Amino acid sequence: MRMMKRIALVGASLLALAACSKENTAFRSFYSEAGSEIETRDFGNATMNNTLVQSGERSYAINLTRRFAADVPNTINFDFDSYVLDAEARSNLRRQADWMLQFPEVRFRVYGHTDLVGSAAYNERLGMRRAQAAVAYLNSLGVSRSRVDGVVSKGKTQPIVYVQGPERQNRRTVTEVVGFVQTSPLILNGKYAEVIFREYVASAVPPHAQESAGEQSAGGTTQDTGG
Repeated sequence: MRMMKRIALVGASLLALAACSKENTAFRSFYSEAGSEIETRDFGNATMNNTLVQSGERSYAINLTRRFAADVPNTINFDFDSYVLDAEARSNLRRQADWMLQFPEVRFRVYGHTDLVGSAAYNERLGMRRAQAAVAYLNSLGVSRSRVDGVVSKGKTQPIVYVQGPERQNRRTVTEVVGFVQTSPLILNGKYAEVIFREYVASAVPPHAQESAGEQSAGGTTQDTGG
């Protein structure tokens, strides 16, 4: 009988300890300091990222390229044998420009592409015209030409969809982050957080209506055509 009582007491004690354990959410939230319930499994990621960047193990440009592509459409598309910016293309470029203006330290490059229709030489020129049209529109929205350090034509060498006929997905320009403005006082000095904080503060300011620029003139047609 005494043995049974002892077992019962031990069991009750263990249950009490388990109930009062710091691992018990209800008791922990009652007895712990304020804020202790915040999820902390991701704590330190920002410090780790900054350490990797400063040590050269992770590239600022790669990080910002991924962020740029995640935040805004980095690609615009074109009609066949054309470098005219349609309404959708201009809308995507306006979103790109808005992002670029929030990060004045960052430099970009625009790559022009075509589909597989036509000669390589013609498509190389067409890809360049498309890239130049995109850059000109970004310039009209306030993005300095010095921050778009080059336009590159890939012609028909990098199709997304490998088909010989016309394919809109292949007729595109792609905007990417390539580095930083060397004269900027913030660049590569462990102050990426300052850029983010400035963006955070600016996000509280009501956006201004932005005047849309005029349409780009259509490209001339020749006997040779490309995509």
